[in-house]
Amino acid sequence: MGAGVATDLVNTSALVWRTAGEVLTGPAELAAFLAEHDVRLDALPAGGLPTDDDLAQVLELRQETRALLELTSEDEVVEGANRLVRRASAGLALLRDGEGAGEGKGEGDLQWYVTTAPNASVADELAVLVGTGLLGVLHTLSHERFRYCASPVCEGMFVDTSKAGRRRYCMPGLCGNRQHVANHRARQQRS
Repeated sequence: MGAGVATDLVNTSALVWRTAGEVLTGPAELAAFLAEHDVRLDALPAGGLPTDDDLAQVLELRQETRALLELTSEDEVVEGANRLVRRASAGLALLRDGEGAGEGKGEGDLQWYVTTAPNASVADELAVLVGTGLLGVLHTLSHERFRYCASPVCEGMFVDTSKAGRRRYCMPGLCGNRQHVANHRARQQRS
């Protein structure tokens, strides 16, 4: 999950969305991004919205995450992702599903969770999620899964967590479709 959030966070930038511009234009858009990714942060109580400060810090985290994805040295990525995790991590905990969300004890399966410090900010909690996800990909799949989008008109990046490892586009439904349409039109013009 963390690697997917990292990918999607990096790709909210106006650098990627040249025609549409910045995606995270305010606290409400950040709240929508978190909800879309089912990210529930202790720093945001149920129904609470991020602040302008939260947004500014998340935008800084986005730049930091992009810089990590661009690194060519696996060791440097590990160091940077560990730094993200240390920003607010309180350690590992084995909890039942839902315990972190205030549900009753004894329900659900036991799962590993990286817990965060009680007064962590929105950006710091998100950094823990992103850093943990990146470390997981590095450990199980490899640094080769950190890629630039193959679309010639996109500056996006992504972490390929697919089973086959053949993903080529940061947003397959958008960049991939655009490229397929462009290729089709080019073939039609040649015939």
